[in-house]
Amino acid sequence: MNDLIYIEEPNILFAHGQKCTDARDGLALFGPLNQIYGIKSGVIATQNGLRIFKKYLNQIQKPIYNQNNITRPMFPGFEAVFGCKWESQNVIFKEVTDEEIRKYLYNASTHKRTYDLVTLFIDKIIAANKNDEERVDLWFVIVPDEIYKYCRPNSTLPKELVQTKSLISKSKAKNFHYTPTLFEDYNQELQEVENEAKTYNYDAQFHDQLKARLLQYTIPTQILRESTLAWREFKNTFGAPIRNFEKIEGHLAWTISTAAYYKAGGKPWKLGDIRPGVCYLGLVYKKIEKSKNSKNACCAAQMFLDNGDGTVFKGEVGPWYNPEKGEYHLKPKEAKALLTQALESYKEQNGSYPKEIFIHAKTRFNNQEWDAFKEITPKDTNLVGVTITKTKTLKLYRSEGAYPIMRGNAYVVNERSAFLWTVGFVPKIQSTLSMEVPNPIFIEINKGESDINQVLKDILALTKLNYNACIYADGEPVTLRFADKIGEILTASTKIKAPPLAFKYYI
Repeated sequence: MNDLIYIEEPNILFAHGQKCTDARDGLALFGPLNQIYGIKSGVIATQNGLRIFKKYLNQIQKPIYNQNNITRPMFPGFEAVFGCKWESQNVIFKEVTDEEIRKYLYNASTHKRTYDLVTLFIDKIIAANKNDEERVDLWFVIVPDEIYKYCRPNSTLPKELVQTKSLISKSKAKNFHYTPTLFEDYNQELQEVENEAKTYNYDAQFHDQLKARLLQYTIPTQILRESTLAWREFKNTFGAPIRNFEKIEGHLAWTISTAAYYKAGGKPWKLGDIRPGVCYLGLVYKKIEKSKNSKNACCAAQMFLDNGDGTVFKGEVGPWYNPEKGEYHLKPKEAKALLTQALESYKEQNGSYPKEIFIHAKTRFNNQEWDAFKEITPKDTNLVGVTITKTKTLKLYRSEGAYPIMRGNAYVVNERSAFLWTVGFVPKIQSTLSMEVPNPIFIEINKGESDINQVLKDILALTKLNYNACIYADGEPVTLRFADKIGEILTASTKIKAPPLAFKYYI
């Protein structure tokens, strides 16, 4: 057996050219990489939701601590960290009344109530974005917990709460979609049935559907539950908090603040030592459950540059899924179109094509799609296909000590494959990033040529680009970390219009 190698923890870069390994240390000591002058919040919520949002915003202006949790640093306060204003009195508020919510929430059809409630929220955002003179940097959608509870797949409304019965079943709605009804005596009742049938073209998931339907308007949003911001107010029958965030209260403030800063146009940090001229592309696939063809799937690509910027490109829907092998593969035409979008976007932003492109995927590339990728890749660009999969086939235990294997250890199998521990013990925080014995990810240079050690360093570095959660590191590189969620948003409706958009519109 080969010896383990250790990859040094990647640095990330902050203001004044300063580097360190922990995003929270870097922000607190040096500030974000680029400065914005403030965040103008748009808030769509009930009156109670607005009160909760403003109260929380006031709270995070001061230091917030994690009770009895030394592995997560305290939050010093928003302006102290980011050097800009985010004030509770400087918000644009669009009210969603309790009466409006009740009008749609108590429908027996999960698809109908989710669609109608998403429509209620986004119509107000779109109208404000179009008509209001004041510019909003980021819209906060503060939802009552009832919406979270009853507007998700497989959620069931208790019979005693049902006020409106479902007009059509899911199976009949599918047939309705593919063979539209033609009635000579078309009336109001039939129109209502048809309108409800159309809601089955959208996933019954409030978060994903709202994000998906706003893509064409390029409006960034942050969706939060009332009980996340005001967790002390939501108690069970014994008077204890239903969701107790006492031990991670500072962590929550870090996460919400960093995500808000990023989505409002700021750049919290970027990778500190990554090579210039390198482009990382993560392939995203999501099987379309609403399609009659069991092979139909949506394909997209997430592109991340050496400066940390992310862009999502939606590809074509087609028979990319192989049910027998459980794998996704593009046809040549669609493979060329998807990579062309990424190449031209890179050139537009940087003035020339990249020196290297690493395409990350969860399945191995076949010759047909890889030949298509190579055909449209510039001759001076090195194209490399890397397969990254989670694995439980290899577990390593330390013979001494109370902690598991360290993050950054790798077992190189050969010059084209290796196991990499992206979670594990971290000396900096004197704790582990995993609650169990860490599993490595398996990395294989499936196509093209590159140094396996460099590939491992790049992938470990890409675990530190999650702006949606201000943490030490992730267990997956950002190229694949959000693949499933982006796929769910892109397939939340059969009618999604999604031009190439910044990563912030999806997370």
